[in-house]
Amino acid sequence: MQNQQQSIQGILSIAALICLAVGWFNLFSEDINHLLSRKVFYILIGASFFIQAPLLTNRNFVYAMYAAAAVCVFGAFLPEDSKLSSVKTIGLLGGIILSMSNRKR
Repeated sequence: MQNQQQSIQGILSIAALICLAVGWFNLFSEDINHLLSRKVFYILIGASFFIQAPLLTNRNFVYAMYAAAAVCVFGAFLPEDSKLSSVKTIGLLGGIILSMSNRKR
């Protein structure tokens, strides 16, 4: 079960990186690039964090990872001109920090 969750989490992360790369390299129309790199990317990363949360070895970080996932997904649906649209980046950074702190040394 844990290996399956890790595989799904990895696939979601790779898909998110592909969305980000598509937006950077302008492979499609401006609207599609924007949708993929500024909306779908954060939704996929949020889903990846959500799947990763129960796998964290430090139980204190599980709810923080769920919060980071929720902030990423919530932020993706906010309008770009909203003052709160930057919360998705905060969720992304929080999830990355939590993920990195979970790595075995």
